[in-house]
Amino acid sequence: MFFFDPLYLLFAIPPLLLGLWAQFRVQSAFRQYSKVRIGNGMTGAQMARLILDSNGLQTVAVERVNGMLSDHYDPRGKVLRLSDSVFGTPSVAAVGVAAHEAGHALQDKLHYGPLRLRSAIVPAVSIGSWLGPIIFMIGFFMSGATGNMIAIIGLLFFGMTAVFALVTLPVEFDASKRAKQQLATIGAISPQELKGVSQVLDAAALTYVAAAVQAIVTMLYYISLLTRRN
Repeated sequence: MFFFDPLYLLFAIPPLLLGLWAQFRVQSAFRQYSKVRIGNGMTGAQMARLILDSNGLQTVAVERVNGMLSDHYDPRGKVLRLSDSVFGTPSVAAVGVAAHEAGHALQDKLHYGPLRLRSAIVPAVSIGSWLGPIIFMIGFFMSGATGNMIAIIGLLFFGMTAVFALVTLPVEFDASKRAKQQLATIGAISPQELKGVSQVLDAAALTYVAAAVQAIVTMLYYISLLTRRN
């Protein structure tokens, strides 16, 4: 039998509002600076290539990928993939996003610890994110010590999602820091354009904070359920 727990709203609404605000911020910043053409006329793909080549990463490919803000770096395939709105667009926003993804490639080259840890736990997170809540609820509706043990196992499975979200924070913050440093070092953009890049990347960072808060609060809610039942 399913039930509605009013306390769930107390846990769910604040992270939801934070997530919506973060999405609004990043989309607003990206739209604003997508309209600002970069002075040197370089596209996101060209800027990513320049940063990679300047750091001895000529073997890392830069490819186009479908989707809106689906940009990412694949450490296994050594491929940097940029979305349509970034790959061929000569804007401040496109250059900022491309430089950020190139920052991940630099992390990979330097064997940056948090990036390696995040990549290592991806399989566990993929399973735990959906299997953990199922196991938890099975144990929650069972009685006695057996139910508690099963619920705790489910909690540990889902806990990998929270660990992943927390590890993602330093990975993304560091990639943005490297991106800004690279753009300043190679002198590819003006100081004013760099300020625009910072606004885009800072807004994007907020989405990762929101994801971490949501994962942690969900864990706390599951723990509160188990505690109140016991």
